[in-house]
Amino acid sequence: MKATPLDRILLLITCLLAAYQVVVGINGLENVPTIAYTIAFGVLLVAGLLIIILGFDILNSPVVVVVSTIIPLSLSLGLVWEYVTTWRIPYLAFTILGFLAIIVTRLVHMPGRLPTIVLAFVHGVAGLIVFLLPCILAAQGVTNPGFALVGFGGALIGLGGLLLSFLKTGKPIVSREIILRILPWILCLMTASFVAGFALA
Repeated sequence: MKATPLDRILLLITCLLAAYQVVVGINGLENVPTIAYTIAFGVLLVAGLLIIILGFDILNSPVVVVVSTIIPLSLSLGLVWEYVTTWRIPYLAFTILGFLAIIVTRLVHMPGRLPTIVLAFVHGVAGLIVFLLPCILAAQGVTNPGFALVGFGGALIGLGGLLLSFLKTGKPIVSREIILRILPWILCLMTASFVAGFALA
């Protein structure tokens, strides 16, 4: 399935927003959140450019599952490090071990459902943090209400990541055509929500 001109426009907007966030949107933070957010938006930028250049066929690559996990893991680490100081080291360990577990279960052939379980668990935990933590902080008045938009972006990234993950496992929730048709919209809206949410924090 080829990317339409509208798909490419949406992906280009996604890339521009991600580039803006890397250059402007994360200034003045500690080292770990800066690195984590830079990795997340940098991967998003590269992924968008690759889809624009190579089309949706790039999603057939076996590294897509791994890459689709880097973004929520990095974002969630940055959020935890910034706002939940008591969980900094434990969550950093979870991020590293979870990412390594996904790499191992994808590179080494393992029968059964273990790779899917590991992926769903790691991706699910990271996605829930990106979704819930900004909403809780905004509701408690720790941040401005607009920071809840980061949580909305987290919901979208969770949806997009799971759709891609199940597509790669050969058991898509909906058809491949539907996933590829809505993916540029999800990426664009998700990135816009992140950029707006961080700006309003």
